[in-house]
Amino acid sequence: MTRSTLLASSLMAGAALASCSPQEAATAVPVSAPETAYTLTPVAEGLEFPWGITPLPDGAMLVTEREGRIQLVSADGTMVPVSGGPETLVAGQGGYFGMVLGPDFAIDRLVYLSFAKGTEEANSTAVFRARLSEDGTALENGETIYEADLRDTTYHFGGRLAFMPDGTLLVSLGDGFRYKDDAQKATVTHGAIVRINADGTIPADNPFVGTAGAAEEIYTIGHRNVQGLLVDEATGAVFATEHGPKGGDELNLIVPGNNYGWPVITYGVNYDGTVISSKTEAPGMEQPLAKWVPSIAPSGLIRYTGSRYPELAGTLLVGGMNGPAGQKLVALRMDGTSVTGETHYLTGLERPIRDIAEAGDGTLYVVTHELDGGLYRIDPAG
Repeated sequence: MTRSTLLASSLMAGAALASCSPQEAATAVPVSAPETAYTLTPVAEGLEFPWGITPLPDGAMLVTEREGRIQLVSADGTMVPVSGGPETLVAGQGGYFGMVLGPDFAIDRLVYLSFAKGTEEANSTAVFRARLSEDGTALENGETIYEADLRDTTYHFGGRLAFMPDGTLLVSLGDGFRYKDDAQKATVTHGAIVRINADGTIPADNPFVGTAGAAEEIYTIGHRNVQGLLVDEATGAVFATEHGPKGGDELNLIVPGNNYGWPVITYGVNYDGTVISSKTEAPGMEQPLAKWVPSIAPSGLIRYTGSRYPELAGTLLVGGMNGPAGQKLVALRMDGTSVTGETHYLTGLERPIRDIAEAGDGTLYVVTHELDGGLYRIDPAG
């Protein structure tokens, strides 16, 4: 597909599109019963809508709260507020989002935070870079290095961050809810994943660099609200989990320049049941590796590389927030970039999982998307 085609405001107008019910079942993936039952052991509680977990080399963790706070959580659960973060818009779904360590953290102690910047009438997803103090309790010399295009809604910000092997940074951006049609444009960043350098500049090899009218930071288009982002260290493959509307959540393989279809194709419908599009496939638009109908609201995505949970080895782990049926941990067995099986854990706990992280010793932790949320360790039940 050419760049000029991608720049069109509606890429597939008049094209012959494959059609089926938006609520059609997902691609058949065998769902197996878990071999081991797990439970959640509290590590730190009283967190207000915790959003992201960032393990530190010394075993502590940074936890972002959507309400505009960051907590340093030690191995014994002690919480210390981290000062120096940027002013943020706390409204709707806005606030602090994901946080990652820079690729040279061991040398420069740089960390990156995505957050909602602006007012309810004019806001965007932005990226803040700062040095984490030696004791982990302060962000120093902070600066905002990137701001996406403005919107006047406080929903669908995206907000996940992931560094690529070449040191560039991927940032997921939501469609702003009312701006869904813009997700089909490469002229604006609504509904895109963007790629920037570690200082906020634009890499010269981005797919739309040199294309007239394009937002040159754009890496991929056609997204609704990407809430999980993973660069697989073993292979360099990029995976993303994306919220659909009512139904149609997705796991996608992210390839530069590709179009992931929203809202021209979707397996979901509006929250009131009305049809967004009857099309689920279209030429030049990518199909997900996996999709969930009904929705689980996938948020948080890692590949498990440790040995503490043998049956999870090598799986992609996805947190689910949409409950109660969708509130669970989903393990996807992979063959390369193909999903070959699915297993559900932590079902019945009715705890919405916003993020999941693997510590250096292979222990898994999650945070729950709740007003009185917490950081929990995953342990065998009983």
